[in-house]
Amino acid sequence: MASATDGVGSLGAERNHLSVPVADHGAWATAMNNLGIMPVGISGQQLVSDSLCIQRFDPGLGLIAPINPMMAGINLVPPPPVPPDMPVIKEIIHCGSCTLFPQNPNLPPPSTRERPPGCKTGFVGGLPENATEEIVREVFDQCGEIVAIRKSKKNFCHIRFSEEFMVDKAIYLSGYRMRIGSSTDKKDSGRIHVDFAQARDDLYEWECKQRLLAREERHRRKIHEDRLRPPSPPPIVHYSEHEAGQLADRLKDDHNFSEATAVLFTWIDRGEVNRRSANHFYSMIQSANSHVRRLMSEKAQHEEEMEHAKEVFKNALLAILMQFEQITAVFTAATRQKAWDHFSKAQRKNIDIWRKQCEELRNAHSEEIMGIRREEEMEMSDDELDENPCKKMRTEENGVCDQTLASLKEENDSLRWQLDAYRNEVELLRREQSRAGRLDDDHTHTQTHTHAPSPEAQIQLLQQSMHSMQQQLLSLQEKLTSKEAELEQARDEHRYLEGEVLTLRDKLLSSNGEGVEGTNGEVHEKGINGCVPSLYHSRERRSELITRGGVASEKEALLLGIISTFLHVHPFGANLEYLWSYIQRLDSKVSAGELERLMVRLPSMFRQELSGVGATLEKRWKFCGFDSLSSA
Repeated sequence: MASATDGVGSLGAERNHLSVPVADHGAWATAMNNLGIMPVGISGQQLVSDSLCIQRFDPGLGLIAPINPMMAGINLVPPPPVPPDMPVIKEIIHCGSCTLFPQNPNLPPPSTRERPPGCKTGFVGGLPENATEEIVREVFDQCGEIVAIRKSKKNFCHIRFSEEFMVDKAIYLSGYRMRIGSSTDKKDSGRIHVDFAQARDDLYEWECKQRLLAREERHRRKIHEDRLRPPSPPPIVHYSEHEAGQLADRLKDDHNFSEATAVLFTWIDRGEVNRRSANHFYSMIQSANSHVRRLMSEKAQHEEEMEHAKEVFKNALLAILMQFEQITAVFTAATRQKAWDHFSKAQRKNIDIWRKQCEELRNAHSEEIMGIRREEEMEMSDDELDENPCKKMRTEENGVCDQTLASLKEENDSLRWQLDAYRNEVELLRREQSRAGRLDDDHTHTQTHTHAPSPEAQIQLLQQSMHSMQQQLLSLQEKLTSKEAELEQARDEHRYLEGEVLTLRDKLLSSNGEGVEGTNGEVHEKGINGCVPSLYHSRERRSELITRGGVASEKEALLLGIISTFLHVHPFGANLEYLWSYIQRLDSKVSAGELERLMVRLPSMFRQELSGVGATLEKRWKFCGFDSLSSA
């Protein structure tokens, strides 16, 4: 009884203590903020700003026990920032019908499960048996707007809030002991546990929100892509006589030519051409064709500009190469003995390094210039062959001789130049040797200071170098004589071939005088006039060519068999390009000129004819080996 009385007395004292008024509200707010609790007034009005409050805690949860502002350590000065790892001190929370007591701060904080996506529902367990839905709403209504409360008979309930962050505020109350009124009955108290709850409504709303965000993102991306997409081409107008007249005028203009040709192509592709509109389309096609000359002139102008730029570039490279040669000559003069002995060891080393670098750059530069020259020569040779295709046969006949003559001339010139260079070096070495033998004592003294070798050693070195130079000179002379002999032999072969060509031409002219059909010039003129004659050679010429031309190697025999089979399968003949493309699949090293020379050598087996009229005129080869057998 006494204990009960003491308990009631203590409760009354506690209530009297709670009713103590606070005179200075600023000191009250500062004290509450130091303890990490949001202080509120009786009416629920916030006493401090949100920036100084505990994150994710609603100040409307209720009142806490007042603290004397005159306590030590509490003043009106703003508190220092609280470290994030420091535990939050929880205080008693008073509500209208119940009181919430915090747990022991030494105990570990209550555990929570992993938060489900879009969670707005909280689980509240450990409620007192006598707790009603109104008491639960009164306690958790300060955390935010409550949508629904589903209370069970087993001292737990589920509370669904309107927003997700309100569940975090409710979890702050986890671990508190709830006591209804001032009763000490076991049914009126219980330790509540607040945790995340998984609800289908929350998951459905979260999925709807995610789909909405995805739609917004797709819409935003589509707008961005549409902004970056190039504009669509203008629509092509339908054909009419009026539009055709305007298009003909635009076709004559250089600036609108590309757009006009696109419209013309679309009309032709649509099938707008008929008997009625054929004249209009013909005039427009003629206008389009008139721009070919303009385009060719522009192309020629650009090619001239490119050639001019190439020439300027080549001249600049030649000037740079000339300067490299001058620098190399300076280094060569500096490395000679009359100047080299006066430099120090470090200076010699630097000069030697500079000379090597300059020679490497000069060689690379000269190789680049030689590559440009080779490319120009190749382009010129290709242009000459393209300009005059009638000269192909003659150039191929004399190609081997010209190549050998040119190569032999180049080798002969290079050997002569090397020989002259070696002679000059030998003369220089002799002069330096004669000068070295007449060195005086002063020069010997300077050599000892500069650590130069003795005159005897220099003489030996010069003699060895002269001996090697003489051996190289003899070998070069032998090479030169052999190359000159080869050159003379090639010239004799060239003269012999020219004589053979002249005799063949005379025989052809004589056969034409006897009445045999067909020289190349007459065939060409008749083909241009529209007739299709054939080329037949006389029997005497055939016998001469057969005895003179036979098969020279196994490769020619194989080619002869393949060509005969291919032309026998094509009774109307085939042109040289078609035949060459077929043989290229079997042997890629065979050239068209080689095939043509082989067939020209055997006129009794292969015959060349002109077929077609005008622009379709072409040369065809036919197999006539069986005809020659029957005639024989």
